[in-house]
Amino acid sequence: MAAQTKKSSAGLLALFGAILVVQGFGSAITEAGWDTSFGVSALLREAGAPAWVDLAVGAVGCALLVAAARARGLRDAP
Repeated sequence: MAAQTKKSSAGLLALFGAILVVQGFGSAITEAGWDTSFGVSALLREAGAPAWVDLAVGAVGCALLVAAARARGLRDAP
């Protein structure tokens, strides 16, 4: 049962990481190219957050992806 919990938590980390990478970096790209933002970053900008928050959201997503990869790597190690 514990192995299943680790597997599902690593999967959730990877899912949330991928979502935040797309939301953060994607919003930064669309803001630079088309002067519009979307998703979490758009909500943060409407709340008065600075423009670099898009990149911070993407960086948090990268950190979650690394954490998920490490969790899977530790689980699969002999």
